[in-house]
Parts: sequence; C-alpha cells; structure tokens
Amino acid sequence: MPIKQCLAAAALCMPLLAGTAHAQVAGSTSLGVANLTMVANGWSVKKKVLNKVVYNEDNKRIGKISDIIVAPDGTASFFIIGAGGFLGVARHDVAIPVGQISEDNGKFILTGATKEALKGMPKFDYAK
Repeated sequence: MPIKQCLAAAALCMPLLAGTAHAQVAGSTSLGVANLTMVANGWSVKKKVLNKVVYNEDNKRIGKISDIIVAPDGTASFFIIGAGGFLGVARHDVAIPVGQISEDNGKFILTGATKEALKGMPKFDYAK
C-alpha cells in the first residue's frame, strides 16, 4: 500500500482509537479493536503443526509437514508434506488434502501412506 494511502487510513482511524488507551497487562492488552487475550489463548500453527512428522497407521514415519495452503475463503485446504531427502536436500513435496490427515494425541497420521507412495505422487511446486 502506498505511503499516502497508509497515512490517510491512519488518519481516518484515529477518532476510533481516541479514548481507548489502557495500561498494558501481559496477555490482555488491546491493539486497536482486537483484544490480544484471544491471541495469547489461541492456537499456534507454527508450534502445533509445522515441521511435525507425519506417520502412517503402522507408526512409520512418512514425511514432515512443511506448509499449510489456505484457500481464498480462509480455510486450510492442503498440508504440504516433505517426503524423503536429508536436511531438505532432494525432498519431494506433495500436497495432501487436510481432511486426509488425522491427529491423535499430537501425532499426525496419513492412513495408507508410505514414503514410496508420496515420492510417486506429483511434486508440489509453488506458483511463481
């Protein structure tokens, strides 16, 4: 957004923010109209999902979640799973619909999958 539009938007919002200054308390401070208590009590994709290992039903490691694709309507639609490789080298990324992966006590499970099956799937590449 150009700087002039940012400044204009800020000027329009200033009357809305007047009189909302409060002392900041850890975990419950306000920023604009959003209450950060929701953030502090929320769920972190980075901590709970990204870089987590995916197993099959036989408890065999088949890959690792490297990304989540969010649809235009804001819903998570695909997990990007990195299969194979070592330290990211020669990794084969595939897109797996979110509904196909289940979670059991913090463990992500893709029933019926093997490393070989994932490597046989079309490689996922980000649009340029």
